[in-house]
Amino acid sequence: MTQSGNISPNDTSWPFWPVVPLYPYSQRRTLRQEVVKDTIWTFEQCQGILYVVVPIRMTVVKLAKGGLLVYAPVAPTGECIRLVNELVTTHGGVKYIVLPTVSGIEHKVFVGPFARCFPKAQVFVSPDQWSFPINLPLSWLGFPRKRTYKLPLDSSKTPFADDFDYEILGPLNLGLGPFEEVAFYHKRSHTLLLTDSIISIPSTPPEIVEIDPYPLLFHARDNGLETIEDTQQNRLKGWKRIVLFALYFRPSALGVVKWGEVFQDAFKSPDRSRKAYFGMFPFQWDNNWQSSFEELYHNQLLVAPILQGVIFNRTPLEVLAWVDQVSKWGFNRIISAHFSAQILATSSQFRQAFDCLRQPNYNSNNEDFQLIRDIDQQLTKIGVTPPSQL
Repeated sequence: MTQSGNISPNDTSWPFWPVVPLYPYSQRRTLRQEVVKDTIWTFEQCQGILYVVVPIRMTVVKLAKGGLLVYAPVAPTGECIRLVNELVTTHGGVKYIVLPTVSGIEHKVFVGPFARCFPKAQVFVSPDQWSFPINLPLSWLGFPRKRTYKLPLDSSKTPFADDFDYEILGPLNLGLGPFEEVAFYHKRSHTLLLTDSIISIPSTPPEIVEIDPYPLLFHARDNGLETIEDTQQNRLKGWKRIVLFALYFRPSALGVVKWGEVFQDAFKSPDRSRKAYFGMFPFQWDNNWQSSFEELYHNQLLVAPILQGVIFNRTPLEVLAWVDQVSKWGFNRIISAHFSAQILATSSQFRQAFDCLRQPNYNSNNEDFQLIRDIDQQLTKIGVTPPSQL
């Protein structure tokens, strides 16, 4: 990993955090990693809710004729832009900035500010952009008017076609707005770039999350009366629980605590600061929670449960057709925008990860999926989304 030596609050400041108010709010560290020598770099920050903090990642790729392409920008803090400019000095300027999703506001919010830091870069966005509650023009959302373009359906029609192929998933009809993701394939390095469709769970906390271990230590406790103690064991324990929260929202191993007990314990808590939510800790885990994590971890490639159970299940045949097209590329590496930074995997492993869409009732016996099943049924019942096709 590469990071600057002396970091000041101005270096990590993100003043537009109220637009999408996610932790760590106005202060975001950035870590850079070289994935393929002199060719591909990842830039990681972290974000979350209620200390459920996971990495968010952009990927920078050197073009064969010089210059850089940026896939899925992160917050352009002073530190982040300085780390990008170090690459610019050696490899050429940022020529293209790509927004590969339409519904991921945690990705979309950074594109306009990032593009303003590189005024000569062309911005390419997935075609079916939308906003809620009012569908506004991209220029109203901060995208540069004169240099923002929709990605054409034919990837050979782009100025970076010599370096990349891509396949567009969607638009998938979700009622309020479509889901869409663009998979980019870097030909020279045989690398597949994805946003949300595939993830891999690291067994230990990512380095970007450990820069400020408080969220890990917060969730490592078994009750609000425990003192927060910084040990490697507690960091690992907290990370595993964060993964379960992030992917299942309410895993089966998480019990319900009565709010009366929560408030009583809060008055006795050794830390009643604002940072510790005034001592409130409404979480209670049973002894089986680690089994749930191990089941996730042993899947080298994973379609996130919310995508499996609420989005991709609406149009599984369309998703699988996209999977078939992407699988034709001879990639041996996947870089996703969340969780593990680099996944060594082949096309056949990529296809296998989508078995959840080929087999009806794939997760019917998985108790951790219960809340997602409930959300799926409720959204269909009230007419927000079309019914599942699985």
